Amino acid sequence: MASSNAETESNNSSSSSVSKETEVRKYEPIRMPSMEDIRAQDVWNNCAVRSVFSGVMGGGLGLCMGLFVGALDNPLMQDTMTGREQFMYTLKQMGRRSLSSAKAFAVMGFIFSAAECVVEKARAKHDMTNTVVAGCVTGGAISAKGGPKAACVGCAGFAAFSVVIEKFLDSHS
Repeated sequence: MASSNAETESNNSSSSSVSKETEVRKYEPIRMPSMEDIRAQDVWNNCAVRSVFSGVMGGGLGLCMGLFVGALDNPLMQDTMTGREQFMYTLKQMGRRSLSSAKAFAVMGFIFSAAECVVEKARAKHDMTNTVVAGCVTGGAISAKGGPKAACVGCAGFAAFSVVIEKFLDSHS
């Protein structure tokens, strides 16, 4: 009886070691990147390509945001306007807001991405400092028309916003 228990335990331990080996073997070996993968990565690592892409994507986001906000805008003389006039007013507002928002978001995305890429390449690191500097440059550039005080406030505000977004995205990845 004792020998059969020992035999069963040895069979269980040998079967568990076999199952552990098969679990380890489930992972595929590391695949070396092909030349196309390397070329695509080189293109994406180009700051100009990354910045233009971010500008285009920012413009698309701004277009959608402008359409949404423009649709919510009510005319001042809503009571005296017919339904058709209200509809035409809303369409015009959506068009104006979407173009304005698209331009603003495209510039914002372009400047932020360019600044972050240049700082990252210069420092040869990918960390929070790049995000802070890029946010400061973007906020300062966007609000520079308001003078030096507005540029400083824009720099600090956009840098803080960039850090919050970066922390949020890092915690969800």
